[in-house]
Amino acid sequence: MAEYEMIALDLDGTLTNRDKIITPRTKKRLKELQERGKKVVLASGRPTAGVLPIARELELEKYGSYILSFNGGMITDCRSGEILFSRLLPLESNRRIIGLAEKEQVGILSYSPDGTLLLTNQSESPYALLETKINHMTLCQVDDMAARMTYRVPKFLMLEDGDYLAMVEPRVKAALGKQFSVYRSEPFFLEILPRGIDKAQSLERLLERIGLSREQMIACGDGYNDLTMIRYAGLGVAMENAVLPVRKAADYITRSNNDDGVADVIERFML
Repeated sequence: MAEYEMIALDLDGTLTNRDKIITPRTKKRLKELQERGKKVVLASGRPTAGVLPIARELELEKYGSYILSFNGGMITDCRSGEILFSRLLPLESNRRIIGLAEKEQVGILSYSPDGTLLLTNQSESPYALLETKINHMTLCQVDDMAARMTYRVPKFLMLEDGDYLAMVEPRVKAALGKQFSVYRSEPFFLEILPRGIDKAQSLERLLERIGLSREQMIACGDGYNDLTMIRYAGLGVAMENAVLPVRKAADYITRSNNDDGVADVIERFML
């Protein structure tokens, strides 16, 4: 069996349960892991500010673990607070992306310059409200997003019912072309990021920096945006509750996020 030195964890639907909390058993195993010198990476589509409370709960700053936020758009060293990698969308793309959202009649959401506020043109949308609940960040209504977004951001989210977004997704991909990464992190979230940004590519950047190989990494996830890292990792793990493509791509399927699936992986493969 390979000696696994790092575990990359999606948050929602993977590390946290249906109540968006980490259970005591899973928390205990993650701390034991770090005490043994192994690294934990919180690899999420959430903004950095939305990941920090969980990083603090797991004491990532004490053990020198990492946050991979914005689906790979930013990597943060929790001990030093240093941003190891960051890639933002080109400024000239803001109006284009916002215009596409208007054309497709979907909501659009992004972030304030300091990354602490969520900005949207549909603050009453259930999907925008869910995003603010998940991240514990303030949601601000912005009627003219194009006029407000005069700075570069890590990503945009288009918001709408999953069945409708499934039709919108290929049109947005075709309109934006190959300079952007476009994919759904949830059925109702269509993410737009710079080209070359996904969890696998940013984990590769991190592994190279800290001197580990992909064979030494486990990646656990449940959603479409976890596919690349599950295929890339030495051991790709799908949660029992994962979408079908993730389960098909995985090397191992663990229990669900409500049944300490992450703790099971750690006990079986790392402790």
